[in-house]
Amino acid sequence: MESETLERPTRRPRFRRAEDAPSFAVTDDDVEIIRQLARHRFLRSTHLAILVGRSLDRTNDRLLRLFHAGYVDRPRAQLDYYWKSGSAPLIYALADRGARLLVERDGASFANLEWSRKNREAGRPFIEHQIEIADFLVALYRATQDRGDLQLLYSSDILAASPEATRTARNPFLLRAKLTLQGWMREIGVVPDFVFGLRFTDGSRRCFMVEIDRGTMPITRTDINQTSFERKMRVYSAAHAAKQIQRQFGWKTCRVLVVTSDPIRKTSMVATARRLQTIGDPNSSLFLFTTALDARTNGALAPIWAKNTGEVVGLV
Repeated sequence: MESETLERPTRRPRFRRAEDAPSFAVTDDDVEIIRQLARHRFLRSTHLAILVGRSLDRTNDRLLRLFHAGYVDRPRAQLDYYWKSGSAPLIYALADRGARLLVERDGASFANLEWSRKNREAGRPFIEHQIEIADFLVALYRATQDRGDLQLLYSSDILAASPEATRTARNPFLLRAKLTLQGWMREIGVVPDFVFGLRFTDGSRRCFMVEIDRGTMPITRTDINQTSFERKMRVYSAAHAAKQIQRQFGWKTCRVLVVTSDPIRKTSMVATARRLQTIGDPNSSLFLFTTALDARTNGALAPIWAKNTGEVVGLV
């Protein structure tokens, strides 16, 4: 009588690279995964599957190989979260070897190649914020993919079309504006979570700055010198009124999109924008508000965006 011995498949560690890493040849699809991580900093496997147009199973297989070969990282700051929710899609980041590959393949330029060190130092709140940014960006990507009448422009596209002084600035998306705060004049800066544009077939475009609000910052404060979302809105409004945005990016018009955590908070933000307009701020119509859930469920371009008047509009 013949007997068979069944071998158990090797289960490699999730957050430590295995000594017996599976051998493989880097494909063009693998390089695209690495490019997406270089562009977006932190992404879940589900985000990557959508952005590279592959099945989740196939994407997970390539990510496993890329991780154990040192091209991508799995930040350990997600470890306690993953331990509590084992089914949550893993978060990935660009690793040093992946950055070197992009330098060789694409001629990419990085300020430094110590991505793995930065990934180790990134805390969970920062990573979670980046993932919420990615959630909205992927919703935006999905909404534009099947449309032949517009093209999604990323921040790199926006920067390439900006004036030279902006392209060469250390922090090109930093906006500075002077505010009078309780009798004192102060210059305050704000950096959008990300910037994008929509280009139409006639060559025109609409440009947007995005704030992803996780509900951790007070909307208003009695002391305007303290951080609040209202103060952030005042900086955007002042920069727009002073034509700082037009000088910095060459845009004649733009919108600031606020994606917040829940409908109640969105209602409070709309009311704050309305109040700013009633006290003499003509630019509070600059803002549009929605929730992360509405963007995921209905699509980022859909009529889910509330103006300070209460009117709901779409982005196109």
